[in-house]
Amino acid sequence: MASTACELIWIKQLLADLNIKHEAPMKMFCDNQAARHIAANPVFHERTKHIEVDCHFIRERVQAKEIETPYVKSKDQLADIFTKGLSIKSFEDISYKLGLYDIYKPSLRGSVENNRD
Repeated sequence: MASTACELIWIKQLLADLNIKHEAPMKMFCDNQAARHIAANPVFHERTKHIEVDCHFIRERVQAKEIETPYVKSKDQLADIFTKGLSIKSFEDISYKLGLYDIYKPSLRGSVENNRD
């Protein structure tokens, strides 16, 4: 989360340098509920007293309302296509959501079986 937050802040600063203002908090979608709660909770608990500096950085950005960490279900996490080995069904679903198409797949008329009534 920390490296992604750094990238988001860099992109926001780049846009500001180009006179493109974006005042709303940046959204960093996360499928880890524990990480989201640690980032949002300003109270340190016994279990989180040894967390790394990265967590403090994220927490500061969340409290400053620079970044939001909305929850996304693991099955809807689009980044998985780049980071995990997926089943064919999951790969096709995420590819479709990203707008990726197989240019070598024959699709002039579609499947004959699908067009029967």
